[in-house]
Amino acid sequence: MLRTRTVVMAAGAALVAGTLAFVAMRTDPVAVDLHQIGTGPLQVTVNADGKTRIREIYDVAAPITGTAQRAPVRVGDSVVAGETVVAVLTPAAANLLDARSQAEAEAAVREAEAGLAVARSKMRQASETLTLSESEFRRADTLVQRGVVSRTRLEELEQKLHIDRAAMTAAVSALEMAKGTLDRARAALIEPGAAEAGQTCCLTVTAPMSGQVLTVDVLSEQTVLAGTRLISIGDPEDLEIVADLLSTDAVRLKEGDRAIVERWGRDALLEARVRRIEPAAYTKVSALGIEEQRVDVILDLTSAPEDYAGMGDGYAVFLRIVEWEGMDVLSVPLSAVFRQGAGWAVFVDEAGIARRKAVRLGRRNDRSAEVLEGLSPGDQVILHPSDLISDGSAIAPRPDQS
Repeated sequence: MLRTRTVVMAAGAALVAGTLAFVAMRTDPVAVDLHQIGTGPLQVTVNADGKTRIREIYDVAAPITGTAQRAPVRVGDSVVAGETVVAVLTPAAANLLDARSQAEAEAAVREAEAGLAVARSKMRQASETLTLSESEFRRADTLVQRGVVSRTRLEELEQKLHIDRAAMTAAVSALEMAKGTLDRARAALIEPGAAEAGQTCCLTVTAPMSGQVLTVDVLSEQTVLAGTRLISIGDPEDLEIVADLLSTDAVRLKEGDRAIVERWGRDALLEARVRRIEPAAYTKVSALGIEEQRVDVILDLTSAPEDYAGMGDGYAVFLRIVEWEGMDVLSVPLSAVFRQGAGWAVFVDEAGIARRKAVRLGRRNDRSAEVLEGLSPGDQVILHPSDLISDGSAIAPRPDQS
């Protein structure tokens, strides 16, 4: 009897010790964040910063060298094509002549005056010769009709008449050339500030298109050379967007791709479409000092103009250009995916136990990835799995998820 009681007490002590050991060795479930995957829309986009610009900008340049008067328009003013005066220029004054240039100019005038006198003398000579030829021809024509002079003689006089008329024409042209030479020589002697008789004061330039003044390069009065830009004009409603993308991103896009415009100053999203991808890339140094190959992509705004009213030239926008999109796609958050060899895997919650599953992914964006194999709608995956989780680990949802 005593022996039996001793055995029972020993068995009870062993049971209590085993229970205490099990409790001491047991680990609590790891708290995890769970996400139930399902099907829905998925977009793969190329994201980039961009800026707006007016599609057609007209630069108004000075047509002559002279003095541009104070600009009659200001930035933001509306202008009408062919009506609004956008610039007023005064022709440049003549340069001062030094003693040598003055003497040369005066000598050129005397030479031109002498040439004009010679041309006038030759014209008078040609005129007299022509008058005589005409008289001889008329007299010979009368005598031919009477039979006194032969017709051969008349033909000779007619030929001489044509030659003298040509000489007269040449003499008149030479006289005009001599007059032009004299005028040019006298023009070299015009002193600065002297106005030619009948010369208008100023040259006015009107707007080449209807729109608004974007920039005024020459505001105050100053001397400008021919071709100097004075102002630029554009239509603020005729906007496009330009974004410089990495060449590795640009090759994934094509003309006609849809784009979403956001962070442009309002909460509403705008629609745009890729119109052109520039064929040539250029080198640009990033903020980190890395040389990158960039490509300009041009997009047209397809939203109604009233939707982006107030936006102007050079405004900053953020673009999400849609490379691919699907409407009924099984996807998993990227935060649940980790590498397993050369492939991918996730941890799935199976009745409080974490089970590793290999998955095959398809297209992905910066948040989610398309699941091609390995998961089904309704599966619960663990987000941000830590090193405490392995295949077979006990897990429990965080209190805020229960």
